[in-house]
Parts: sequence; structure tokens; C-alpha cells
Amino acid sequence: MTLADQRKEYALAGLSEKDLARDPFRQFEKWFQEAEAAKINEPNAAVLATAGRDGRPSARMVLLKGIDGRGFVFFTNYDSRKGRELDANPHAAYLFPWVALERQVIIEGKVTKVAREESEAYFHSRPRASQLAAWASPQSSIISGRGALDDAMKATEKKFSGAEAPLPPNWGGFRIVPETVEFWQGRRSRLHDRLRYRREANSWVIERLAP
Repeated sequence: MTLADQRKEYALAGLSEKDLARDPFRQFEKWFQEAEAAKINEPNAAVLATAGRDGRPSARMVLLKGIDGRGFVFFTNYDSRKGRELDANPHAAYLFPWVALERQVIIEGKVTKVAREESEAYFHSRPRASQLAAWASPQSSIISGRGALDDAMKATEKKFSGAEAPLPPNWGGFRIVPETVEFWQGRRSRLHDRLRYRREANSWVIERLAP
């Protein structure tokens, strides 16, 4: 199947160097707030790309759950495919596709596990059903069918009936510590604006990339 060029023009906005905040975290927060104001569905949903020791890439959507001057945080089962790949190769790319605003943000960097206390705080802020699901699901493992998952959930509900579900030992957060953060704004004639922050020592260098 060949898709015809629909000749869409990107014309909502531009992005110049003078528009940028001093560091990528502040710039990201600004764009994120604008994505929320535009009522984009789940603006914190992003594509996380990882690769194992064999170099084969994999990608999936992951929800951003925290951002500060240290990096961008998401949570998962450490035994999942992404967890295993990040253990073997602690580098990742994180892409926010804010298509309705003709924008994307691409974050690349090293990945570290967050402190256990931080994972516990987030885990206990989740709905109870989500906490139990983290115990019930052997994420990324082959299972016999939906029934097996439903049975595991029932067994987990029984196990923790009347008690708080603790943080699973194989569940927690990862922090992407950015080395580069690119802000992409669509422009007419495919001459898009691409401004990238690149970490250099203890400061950020801003570079414009050709579209």
C-alpha cells in the first residue's frame, strides 16, 4: 500500500532561539502546559525506545510521571522487556508526539533506577486496582490466555484482602537523564524548526538542526 502525499502544511507556529528557556526542563514544562491547555489526550504519553545487548530496538508508549532537574521519570515492571533491555543497555530515547500542535519533543540519554523510596511513594499513590495488577501481571511474559491473567488478579486480591499491597520487589521507576533534548515545530514547505539542547559539562548548548 502506498500513501499519497496529502501535502499538509504545518503553519500553527514557529520556534526561534529567542523563544527558548535557559534549560530544556523549563522549555519542556512550558510546552507541556500548552499541550494540556490544548486538551491533548494524555499529553504525558510518549514513545520509549530501548535496545538490548544485541542492538535490536523496541518501542512502546509509556506515561511520564515526573520531571525535575535530574530527568524524566516513568514506572514499570523491571522484569518487562523494557526493564531487561535498560538493565543491559541503560540508554533510551523518549518521544512526545504532540501532533495536534505540530510539535514533538525527543529526549535521549542515560537511564538510572529511581530511589526505592521514590518508587514506593508513587506506587502507593496509584489506585488499589493498579497496585494489585502490578503484582498479578508478569509483564512481557507469555501467558496461556486472558483467563490466566484474571485468575492471577483474583489470587492477588485474595492475598492482600484487608491489607495494603506493598511495592513489588521487581517494580519501580526509571529516570532518563537527558544528554540531548530536541524541540521540533512543524513549519511550511517541510522547513521545520528543530532546536536541540545538548549537555556539555555543566551547561546546555543550543543548536539548530536542519529539517
